[in-house]
Amino acid sequence: MHTFEIGTEFLLDGKPFTILSGAIHYFRVHPSDWHHSLYNLKAMGFNTVETYVPWNLHEPHPGEFDFTGGLDLARFLDEAAELGLWAIVRPSPFICAEWEFGGLPAWLLADRSMRPRSRDPKFLARVASYYDALMPILVPRQVMRGGNVIMMQVENEYGSYCEDKEYLRAIRDLMTSRGVDVPLFTSDGPWRGCLRAGTLIDDDVLATGNFGSRAAENFAALKAFHEEHGKSWPLMCMEFWDGWFNRWGENVIRRDAQDLADSVRELLELGGSVNLYMFHGGTNFGFMNGCSARHTHDLHQVTSYDYDAPLDEEGNPTEKWYLLRDVVRDLFPDNWTADPLVKTAVGVSAEKVELTGRAGLFENLAALDPEPVRSLYPQTMEDMGQSYGYTLYRAQVERDTTEPERIRVVDGRDRAQVFVNGAPVATQYQEHIGEDIRYALPEKDNQLDVLVENMGRVNYGHKFLADTQRKGIRTGVCVDLHFVLGWEAYRLGLDDVSRVDYSAGWAEGTPSFSRFEFTLDEPADTYIDTTGFGKGVAFVNGTNVGRYWEIGPIATLYVPHGMTRAGVNELVLFETEGTVSDSISLRSTPLISHLEKEGVE
Repeated sequence: MHTFEIGTEFLLDGKPFTILSGAIHYFRVHPSDWHHSLYNLKAMGFNTVETYVPWNLHEPHPGEFDFTGGLDLARFLDEAAELGLWAIVRPSPFICAEWEFGGLPAWLLADRSMRPRSRDPKFLARVASYYDALMPILVPRQVMRGGNVIMMQVENEYGSYCEDKEYLRAIRDLMTSRGVDVPLFTSDGPWRGCLRAGTLIDDDVLATGNFGSRAAENFAALKAFHEEHGKSWPLMCMEFWDGWFNRWGENVIRRDAQDLADSVRELLELGGSVNLYMFHGGTNFGFMNGCSARHTHDLHQVTSYDYDAPLDEEGNPTEKWYLLRDVVRDLFPDNWTADPLVKTAVGVSAEKVELTGRAGLFENLAALDPEPVRSLYPQTMEDMGQSYGYTLYRAQVERDTTEPERIRVVDGRDRAQVFVNGAPVATQYQEHIGEDIRYALPEKDNQLDVLVENMGRVNYGHKFLADTQRKGIRTGVCVDLHFVLGWEAYRLGLDDVSRVDYSAGWAEGTPSFSRFEFTLDEPADTYIDTTGFGKGVAFVNGTNVGRYWEIGPIATLYVPHGMTRAGVNELVLFETEGTVSDSISLRSTPLISHLEKEGVE
């Protein structure tokens, strides 16, 4: 049993304690690699691991909870404890994290009378139900009860979103009433506006700051805010950004390793505590990447969450790891350090990867969603009980003229592909959805298909509750000047691609599934080289490993060894653009398709 308190310093068992923490999100790292990442954190000389908790994964449907496999938070914390690592847990309903909808379940959006992330009693009731399932995992693992959890977060960067103290107190009370008694904290930008809006400093909830440089300046601002409220608390950067995330179509962002080491040294020499965000970034597997809000064209994040962190996406040490270990050895010579664990990925040449089948999406709709939703007007994904992936909307339209018709997808997100009688007509993305599509209908009676992709909901900023976060078609589809009625909607979450019938046929240039097989002597890390394909998602042995897109900046998808097996492995690519190749290879290293640029934005 231990104690952890906050006085003028952090006190572990009554003695001053500097928190040297690194972020590892268990849900972004395959559980077969948890030990590898946690050991490398300990070996760098750090003493604490920090993680968010993603509500949307743990409660994928209302009242259905999952804490198994890669979501076994208890096992992750216990593995950290076995290595002698303390833990900071951030179970706030909103996590940001460049994660789909900031970790909130998309099904919340089906209730238009509810305002998520607010004092709305409906929302707080959903959080209460979630905490009823989550807190029995965390409460027994608190440090005063024999576990390793030393602190928990109330809300995350709330000062960048709103200033509702009643909401913050309600979340805190939902935690404490369920047995949380470790010190609580909030984390916000270190300037007064964010701190004033997002903290519960007058309720003795520790206020911490998030930044990635200029520690003296940012700690001075945080200290001034503490003192303004009569506090003499220790200073902590809860997110020290050691790299940055990447978005489709942009250059990969890097931060100089020595600059990071020097900046961390500065922070620690000022007597502060730190949590590196990220220590191991990992991967946005499946459809879990988030989105950066912009005025018109939101910027969706890529599958890789490498983050240019001290451990790369695979979990191996980078130059940053070694330089940070040198800083720890210099400033904390009594801390245990060691050499890191290093894994080796394998490559498989295209000659050894066999194409075993290709099948069209249109030919497999009934297999993928045997019970399509029928409605007068198109419905949003959320209204149909779908959270992620694609939706294929289908209707019949009659030709009124031999001249090109005016087709418009009215009010949809995020990316719409229009087909007539199975032939591709147009693709529109975000702000272009709704513009006229001129096309002469070829037959008297025609089949109109609109394939809409949810490319990831906003995870931060003013658009968090904008209607654009409801995906699919929100209003309807017009031909000429009138709305088309009578729709079928196929919900393509692609949870089970084993349903695809590869004997069903495929029309060139249309969305399709390509199935490959490759053989491994033993399970191994690898990278799928998606060169030759356009846009879509990939599956290894039935698991969705994430999105690819030829615009880059990353042209490979990381596959952890825990998703592979000795012997024959299956690789399936769902391709939406009709751009396919009969060959594909696996690489031992990632492939960057754009020039890299220095610095953190």
